[in-house]
Amino acid sequence: GAKMSRRRTDSQGSLGPDDEAMPYSDDETDDELAVSSEGEPEAPPGAPHPPVETRPSDMGWKVKANDRAYHQLPEFQKKVFLCIKKSRYSGNAIKTYKYNAFTFLPLNLYEQLKRAANLYFLALLILQIIPEISTLPWYTTLIPLVVVLGVTAIKDLVDDLARHRMDKEINNRKSEVLLNGRFQEAKWRDIQVGDVVRMKKNDFIPADILLLSSSNPNSLCYVETAELDGETNLKFKMGLRVTDERLQEERQLAEFNALIECEEPNNRLDKFLGMMLWNREQYPLELDNMLLRGCKVRNTEECHGLVIFAGADTKIMRNGGKTRFKRTKIDELMNYMVYTIFALLLLVAAGLAIGHTYWYEDIGSKAWYLYDGKDQDASYRGFLSFWGYIIVLNTMVPISLYVSVEVIRLGQSKFINWDLQMYFAEKDTPAKARTTTLNEQLGQIEYIFSDKTGTLTQNIMAFKKCTIYLFKKHNHLLIFYCWNRYADKKFQFMDNYLVAHVRSKKDRDAMEFFKLLSLCHTVMVENKDGELVYQAASPDEGALVTAARNFGFVFLSRTQDTITIREMDQETTYEMLALLDFNSDRKRMSIIRTNFPDGRIRLYCKGADTVIYERLAPNSRHKETTQTALDVFANETLRTLCLCYKDISAQEYEAWSRKHKDAQLTLSNRDAALDRVYEQIENNLMLIGATAIEDKLQDGVPETIAKLAKADIKIWVLTGDKKETAENIGYSCSLLTDDMQIHYGEDVNEKLSIRQANRRNEPQTVYRRKKKPAEPFFTQPGKNALIITGGCWLHDGKRSEMNSLPQIDFVDMACECEAVICCRVTPKQKANVVSLVKKYKKAVTLSIGDGANDVNMIKTADIGVGISGQEGMQAVMSSDYAFAQFRYLQRLLLVHGRWSYIRMCKFLRFFFFKNFAFTLVHFWYSFFSGYSSQVAYEDWFITLYNLCYSSLPVLLVGLLDQDVNDRLSLKFPKLYLPGQQGTLFNYKNFFISLFHGIFVSLIIFFIPYGAFLQTMGQDGEAPSDYQSFAVVTASSLIFTVNLQISLDTSYWTFVNCFAVLGSIAIYFGIMFDIHSAGIHVIFPSIFTFTGAASNALRQPYLWLTIILTVGISLLPVICIQFLHKTIWPSVGDKVRHLGKEKKKQPSAFQRGRRSRRSAYAFSHSRGYADLISSGRSIRRRPAAPWSEFKETFVVFRCLRGR
Repeated sequence: GAKMSRRRTDSQGSLGPDDEAMPYSDDETDDELAVSSEGEPEAPPGAPHPPVETRPSDMGWKVKANDRAYHQLPEFQKKVFLCIKKSRYSGNAIKTYKYNAFTFLPLNLYEQLKRAANLYFLALLILQIIPEISTLPWYTTLIPLVVVLGVTAIKDLVDDLARHRMDKEINNRKSEVLLNGRFQEAKWRDIQVGDVVRMKKNDFIPADILLLSSSNPNSLCYVETAELDGETNLKFKMGLRVTDERLQEERQLAEFNALIECEEPNNRLDKFLGMMLWNREQYPLELDNMLLRGCKVRNTEECHGLVIFAGADTKIMRNGGKTRFKRTKIDELMNYMVYTIFALLLLVAAGLAIGHTYWYEDIGSKAWYLYDGKDQDASYRGFLSFWGYIIVLNTMVPISLYVSVEVIRLGQSKFINWDLQMYFAEKDTPAKARTTTLNEQLGQIEYIFSDKTGTLTQNIMAFKKCTIYLFKKHNHLLIFYCWNRYADKKFQFMDNYLVAHVRSKKDRDAMEFFKLLSLCHTVMVENKDGELVYQAASPDEGALVTAARNFGFVFLSRTQDTITIREMDQETTYEMLALLDFNSDRKRMSIIRTNFPDGRIRLYCKGADTVIYERLAPNSRHKETTQTALDVFANETLRTLCLCYKDISAQEYEAWSRKHKDAQLTLSNRDAALDRVYEQIENNLMLIGATAIEDKLQDGVPETIAKLAKADIKIWVLTGDKKETAENIGYSCSLLTDDMQIHYGEDVNEKLSIRQANRRNEPQTVYRRKKKPAEPFFTQPGKNALIITGGCWLHDGKRSEMNSLPQIDFVDMACECEAVICCRVTPKQKANVVSLVKKYKKAVTLSIGDGANDVNMIKTADIGVGISGQEGMQAVMSSDYAFAQFRYLQRLLLVHGRWSYIRMCKFLRFFFFKNFAFTLVHFWYSFFSGYSSQVAYEDWFITLYNLCYSSLPVLLVGLLDQDVNDRLSLKFPKLYLPGQQGTLFNYKNFFISLFHGIFVSLIIFFIPYGAFLQTMGQDGEAPSDYQSFAVVTASSLIFTVNLQISLDTSYWTFVNCFAVLGSIAIYFGIMFDIHSAGIHVIFPSIFTFTGAASNALRQPYLWLTIILTVGISLLPVICIQFLHKTIWPSVGDKVRHLGKEKKKQPSAFQRGRRSRRSAYAFSHSRGYADLISSGRSIRRRPAAPWSEFKETFVVFRCLRGR
């Protein structure tokens, strides 16, 4: 047969949604998701949709090798500003920093003043500078504002200096560039598009480079993509055959003058299309020929490449887009409350200003001793008084609130990072809070959307069983492979008879079965110290090739078009004519090989049973027996795959090969064209048998799911598997139980159609006038579970049923169920499901996953959790929280999330209270000061109240408080409910804090006022002056506020005691200093309360007044707390007093009732085909069922029962 140069299929590219592969840039916003879920239907598999930034057909980027002047031509210039132009080709220097020495102050201030609170305080500061209305000195606002802005600016500066250092280090890295005919050392920043560069082993790749040649055979180049996607396993890139043959020497590279035409710079890490024109020949280029910036050259002594994209145009830099900003419910509530306070402030100031107008007309203007020499009428004075009161009462809107909230969140994030019980020692992976803004939202989760493979399961595959014709005999003796020096010592298989059968070489089917496993794959092999090390695109692929190796069919090496294997004792090299790669639409992969003496050509194919059975020849044997075996395997939750072959005549192959070559040279929709060509040869197949692979559940998954369910958190599993597999998933991880009524897709469609019909039949007028509450979909008692397939929403590209039926009905129905499993869903559909629940249920959602195909879902949910597992780090890099095992989720939510929520709520309630109690004293004082916007305290007390006197105790409650310890939090999941219901902080709590503040301010003002009314001191002088009054009210306030927080503290530590006592001590220390004669002499105009404190606090009478005021302020609170704990205790109070644990009910766990089919071909990620080495990073997570031994469940059940 004619030999052809194979071109790798790019099965994922920009075509159709892909279950298991997802470009990083596929980052829809909630709005886009909402549009896509309402408007257009999901595109069917194979329908083209444009990539994120550019269409592959736009070949607008031209690069000429070894010709820097070409890229400066006028046609490649773009206008920057007015008539200034510059080249459209970026230099290779990068800039990730935000500020420089000149822009730091203005830019940082501008960014900070975009915050409403900071802008408000700046406006206040300006008001205070105007002498007409200034009632407080400017420093009372300036000092807190400077502290707040300064702390944030220092944090931003430290972050930016780190970016400066990193940029400098990267831009000054060295590389070898071909200049004037020879390689010279140059800094990265001096590299330009069109340069030829030489890279050595362990070098970082300086730009996006077209691989021309390398020291390895076939110009194969190994790269590590850890900086790009976090994966540490090696990927493989390959140069074109023509450049490999002609561009090895320095002289040849210097004469290289090809023109590359390719797509414009974009952010698709999984896509590259281009064409090389050289010596009047055209050569197609794709991602497998590209070395991307950020990768590292490994196991390759030397390689040469041509710079295509540099600096800001490289794919890694284009992916540094903004992450979607997430905010918590409490954040939104807090902002609304600040607006409410601001509205209250305006109302109060307006009321007092009107009061001043009337007071001045009636009294002020007629009292000669109040004449101030200004001829202003009453209404103008009222206007000035309004602004004066805005300044006096400004502390109702607390400036330190935002800074305190940031400090608390930072502390809570550190507690998550430091939690040893969420540290996974096996992989040395601690839990990591990657954001500091969402901690309290962890205490309010209502829905969890989980991926399956690698998240609930370990994603470590083991070859367990197989079926070859009637061969299903199993004995249970462990096999020893001493006869096979290449055997993998870790491989375990329990069937001696099969090994003996294969070694006897009598059964042609058994031989062909293992030969297929050793040939039909995209695994790459390395020889490390005499050991064969396989690099596989997915764990399934590796498990199958290792199985073949242990049965005597050892995969040894491969080149661009040959595969060498050892069959028992004989080494054989097979010529590979074509490799038809796996993708999630095809769900199969094939290889066409020849090595028969008579020149016969054979196609080997492996894939999902559903796909293979459609393509079997009518005379294919073993269909029924294999089907029976598949059902048995599926019931044991194993991942299954069918193997088959087909002999092809030379003429048939010739004709097909021509079509294949044409498809490879197509520039638009190359993938769809290749898929159509593949369809033409993959038919009339002969079945050989099937394999079964086990993917075990992670430790603690069933217990975690059961615990979260008790906390009223609903768990949805979104997987790429098919329905039968999905059901297994549910049973093995306790998501589904035998007392649940399970509803499938057909049932769902029927119920939704009935609901639609009923709605149409209802008279429109009745429907419009009175919106009746919707009836439940499931009227019978008991628990319900929903298992739906992507097919319910996606029918052969027709309009999606889920879109034509109102989505809200679907969401209502799903939310009535205890558990929901969505199978056969693409990454975009996963995100759509999350978006629908967020949109219609206004619920707080959490997504958890471990692979690139979960990135979309993780970014769409309110909180995204990434599991650092077998599939690289893309999920972790897009997540808000990351850890190594699913079981840590219960601790993250039930302990850290709940504590964070309780602490933040307590902090906010108290913060608002202490500011109302402090500020409203001015309001009561205004009734006795002619509404003249005078202050009731000394100026420095106002400045330091929120900074020094009352901030530390409440900050520590926000950081350290816990109502019950972590053990009880996990033991009683019901403690989580208040967070979901949002009962600890809402408008009701806000108004309670407001009225509490009003009550305390009344007491603090009027008791000292009454005590001062007709008083005589011990020395015969009346202490009833304004300054002594200010000292008494301030002292009463400090005692009240610090003792009140003590009453609210549930968890006492040494630090809390120190903070409360320290705050009171600091207050007295600073007050006596400020009121001393010494400081008055130095600054006579600023410090005017000379001797007030020492004079007032000498009088026992005033100490008694302070004690009475504080006692009356706290007494009602003590009574209410006593009644709450004795008569209306909360769940937390009950748990604290509960000594005994409730006895556990034994679980009614049963298995094996139904046949639950499983097939891993649906998820096996696409291989490295063609070059064979796909550079395509192994970013997908196979979605597939897991399995647990039945014995494990028996033990589990016994333990539960015990």
